[in-house]
Amino acid sequence: MPYISVNDVKLYYEELGRGETILFLHSHFSRGILAFGAQIQPFQGTYRCLFPDFRGHGRSICDDLTWDSRRIADDMICFMDEMKIDRVHLIGYSMGTYVGMYMASTCPERVKSFTAIGAGVAPVPKGSEDFLPEKIVERNDTAFIEDMQTRHMDAHRGNWQEFLRQTVADWRRHPSMTDHDWKKIRCPVLFINGEFDSFGSCKELKEKCPHARIHEVAGSGHRPHFVMEQGKEINKLILDFLETVK
Repeated sequence: MPYISVNDVKLYYEELGRGETILFLHSHFSRGILAFGAQIQPFQGTYRCLFPDFRGHGRSICDDLTWDSRRIADDMICFMDEMKIDRVHLIGYSMGTYVGMYMASTCPERVKSFTAIGAGVAPVPKGSEDFLPEKIVERNDTAFIEDMQTRHMDAHRGNWQEFLRQTVADWRRHPSMTDHDWKKIRCPVLFINGEFDSFGSCKELKEKCPHARIHEVAGSGHRPHFVMEQGKEINKLILDFLETVK
């Protein structure tokens, strides 16, 4: 199985396709390839697609169970170093957009383009308390517990409660970008947000990153790229955008 040592993590990743490299950055409760199921086939025919599991997630392994988006961004730059990749296209979803923002602002020379799906300009903690382990147990949501146990067993070694505490803490603190940080993002950027996404809007993102392209998906919420939502439309939009990046 494809593992690579990055910092103090044995990082799991999957690789598909050939061409310029796209690094896919997944969301809080997900893991690498799971967050981008609708993108696998359309993108691997033209691009080399890398789907890592972040520290604390999926099949990646680390003794330290703590993590946050900035630490993961550093892991991803080190992952690129270990894979001997100079520059990548980034495609991030939800938490993955925070990771992408930090990568593009701290190491702009390493990012060829950045596509963000479901991004926001500041933390939106509303609703996060519902995902604390005590709340999950209180409402007896055994299906969610089993999902988190099996999806992230290698990463949290059965301590799904700590996984949720770390997730909620990250949800409440990120993204955390100053105006100076935003100005350091120089690569071509595409922001895609659903019309009813409570985590952010295209208008807010455009104000922070004026050179970005924006696309609001009518009738959609936080995950327009999913196969059961507007996956086909979003794939064409991103692929067309990537063709314009020199």
